[in-house]
Amino acid sequence: MKKILIVEDEPSLLELYRLALEQAGFSLFTAVNGDAGYLLAKGNPVDLILLDILMPKVDGYEALRHLKNDPDTKKIPVIIFSNLSQKEEIEKGLKLGAKDFVVKTSVTPKALVEKVKQWVSGDV
Repeated sequence: MKKILIVEDEPSLLELYRLALEQAGFSLFTAVNGDAGYLLAKGNPVDLILLDILMPKVDGYEALRHLKNDPDTKKIPVIIFSNLSQKEEIEKGLKLGAKDFVVKTSVTPKALVEKVKQWVSGDV
């Protein structure tokens, strides 16, 4: 069973995506800020991270920097999953090492599940 870490500070969105991914057969870890997400990824090998940007304590960009600078987590694919949609934000996330940048408002939970399946199967 593939393991996914969702790092999202909005409880209703976190629950929505958690349920969609669990129903699709994934094992889930969740965190509500970048620091907690980084620590979870370091202590629990996961196959993919869905990472929000705007979060308390440690934002997604800083978490991504930590993840990509740590030998234990640098190879985990990260998909930024945010409502930020400006070209500069997308470029920044990809430059920091994210594999993809998905705008929350432009994707349904079902479409997100399909994208996650593609990434964990290597079909991207």
